[in-house]
Amino acid sequence: MPSEISKRASCLLAVTALVAFAILPEGAIAGSVPAFSQAPTIQAAQAPARQLGTIKAIKGDTIRLTTDVGGEIDVVVEETTRIVRVEPGQKDLKGATVLPFKDLQVGDRILVRGQPSADGKTFTAAGVIAMKHVDLEAKQQHEREDWQWRGIGGLVSAVDPAAGIVTISIGLGATATNVAVHTTKDTVIRRYAPDSVKFDDAKPSTLDAIRPGDQLRARGSRSANGKGFAAEEIVNGSFRNIAGTISSIDVARNTVTVMDAIRKQSTVVKISAESQVRKLPPEMAQRIAMRLKAAAGEAAGTPGGNAAAAGQAQAPAAPNSGGAGGPRPGGGPDLQQVLNRMPRAALADLQKGDAVMIVSTEGGASGQVTAITLLAGVEPILTVSPQGTQAMTLSPWALGGGSAEAGADANP
Repeated sequence: MPSEISKRASCLLAVTALVAFAILPEGAIAGSVPAFSQAPTIQAAQAPARQLGTIKAIKGDTIRLTTDVGGEIDVVVEETTRIVRVEPGQKDLKGATVLPFKDLQVGDRILVRGQPSADGKTFTAAGVIAMKHVDLEAKQQHEREDWQWRGIGGLVSAVDPAAGIVTISIGLGATATNVAVHTTKDTVIRRYAPDSVKFDDAKPSTLDAIRPGDQLRARGSRSANGKGFAAEEIVNGSFRNIAGTISSIDVARNTVTVMDAIRKQSTVVKISAESQVRKLPPEMAQRIAMRLKAAAGEAAGTPGGNAAAAGQAQAPAAPNSGGAGGPRPGGGPDLQQVLNRMPRAALADLQKGDAVMIVSTEGGASGQVTAITLLAGVEPILTVSPQGTQAMTLSPWALGGGSAEAGADANP
């Protein structure tokens, strides 16, 4: 089987997102961590120091704060300290409400104004702006659902910065369609960092930075004919695609070594806490393979395509979730949603010789990459991928995010 996979894997031309949200691996959604850079500020005659982070513990009048820049600091709250609560996304203090110190909880996000001690180990708070973790979780859930209902994702085929249009390809083989993603000056554009799988690490970007071959996810409104999409928000990135077999597993280091049949080289893949790992059941893998074979036959206009189409009708459809996983305009069932609802797999579930398809970070000088998504049990998929047919691989935002599992990223 590995030799057959090696022959076929070179035919994988691109990564195609099947309208997932998905994951946006989790945490991969816009606003997954509030940006206090736009948070309301407390006016004062002098500009005091500030600390921003998440409450780790509270003891007496002292908050142990895990700061966003790394490390921890003790924040001392005095009786004169003003504490207010704001809603996620609020940009001024007009709607702020007074929050008793006793109502602060572990997990709340706070922006503290005050003065550090001489040794820098403590911080005396003059004012605190708090976002309750329950409010953040509610906002995250709402945004995940919104990305899922009003999101679209695919492979960038063309970019026209002057017109503000990015063309993406979505779907499989003969069912693939092009969609023109329209942007305006108000469209928020972010790009993933080359060494991170976290949406929170995505940086503000521009249309000029998007390149053909990138993967793109947008949130907005689709046109009636399904050929256009008005984007309110875009996240994009350049990711590496790996298809091959596992040659070794190092549980202590949380890595797998894969003989990449596309690049013809061995690659060490790190499995992080944010990595989304799934393993297809054999029957599901066979059905997906039949779907790919049917699409290839239709594209080639061969009689076998019609026969294979009978199997395509049995391809797994997403569970009924109020429409989010059903057929989308201009495409078939949202297969990615099926994968998102599959249980997580662990490193212990993988074995030497397993065929895998991976979307990873680009990696650094060491050559090691970090898995964003890893799908095992794909032997039938790689085996039937015919010459010249665009094969199905994974969206970097699928299998996790959008899909809402606590503790995961991509995301959107």
